[in-house]
Amino acid sequence: MNGPPMGDHPAYPSGPADDGEPEQRGERNEQAANADYHVAAQRRRDEQDAARAQVLIDRFVERATESGLAAEELTARPWSGRGRYRTGVVGWYLRRDRSVAVGTDGAYYVLVVPPQRFGRWRTVPLEPTPPSLQVGRGGRDGESVTLETLLAMRLQRPDAGSGNAP
Repeated sequence: MNGPPMGDHPAYPSGPADDGEPEQRGERNEQAANADYHVAAQRRRDEQDAARAQVLIDRFVERATESGLAAEELTARPWSGRGRYRTGVVGWYLRRDRSVAVGTDGAYYVLVVPPQRFGRWRTVPLEPTPPSLQVGRGGRDGESVTLETLLAMRLQRPDAGSGNAP
């Protein structure tokens, strides 16, 4: 083996890691505390966002039920995008591509699941997702839309989520 032994190389220390000077340790502790603060703040924002979105969804379910908007069994798509899996959940699709839906119980579902062996022949489990006020955030241009807009469109056009509408 050419080169210095592993213990003599700065990238491969031979002994326990030295935390350095007390100032460096204090700086690292402060950075860790700042990171924890930002993670907790983001979690709180997400929870508040989900609570506001859930109010919109509950109102949608009430209106859809009152107006007689037909609910159907939801299907999920595997990550590969090929085929559809039955879920046993009944609700309304919010997007024409059938990627997002609301169950009759008021739960919000993202209908993309890991591939399942025999998924096309059996019902696959589907877990609700915390709703977001912005559907498709982080997606391609034109794919992001507010949840309020999607819910209003679905109520106005009964065939909007079925994939049959233009």
